[in-house]
Amino acid sequence: MATSNLSFPHFSLPSPHRHRHHRHHHPNFTLPTGARPGQRTQALGSDKIGDFGARDPFPAEIASNFGDKVLGFENTEHKILIPTVSASSLAQQDCTPVSPLQSPMLQDDAQQLLRKVVGWRLIDGEDGLKLQCLWKLRDYQCGVELINRIYKVVEAAGHFPNLHLEQPNQVRAELWTSSIGGLTMNDFIVAAKIDAIVTSDLVPRRRAWA
Repeated sequence: MATSNLSFPHFSLPSPHRHRHHRHHHPNFTLPTGARPGQRTQALGSDKIGDFGARDPFPAEIASNFGDKVLGFENTEHKILIPTVSASSLAQQDCTPVSPLQSPMLQDDAQQLLRKVVGWRLIDGEDGLKLQCLWKLRDYQCGVELINRIYKVVEAAGHFPNLHLEQPNQVRAELWTSSIGGLTMNDFIVAAKIDAIVTSDLVPRRRAWA
């Protein structure tokens, strides 16, 4: 079973003063040391993404001599790591065909991916491992509207959740890949797309206290 490793970039901007700190080993992009305050530096690499610049230090920062308080080596290579396709948001990815011979996602892998979606939980049902999310809404009509919004999002993805409109004001969504009896990456991609739906106008209004 194929899994995706998700990672997020860490940006490091050069200090306006030469200072000593630890050498980092990253394979991608390099910024030269000794960059002047405000100097724009072109990121080097195979991806033509654009320029990155460092701001000028504030007067209070200069007065504090903050550059002299950093421990390490003065010949540090500053790196900028550009996010790749594998590091992009789940909501920006597309669902892919699933073979009936494919094995369901392991529960440990599903627990790791669960951190990438909001409000969803894992349930172990008769049909295998599933994702479930509940929404408490203002009224029944808001529940109908949420289901319509979800349908518009998942229709383009081609992977549909089970949606339940429960009285008086609750919507329950369950995601799993029934053809293999468990979870696949498609379920988490659709969950992330559903997370992006605006629901602020559908949830109960907060009571304002005088």
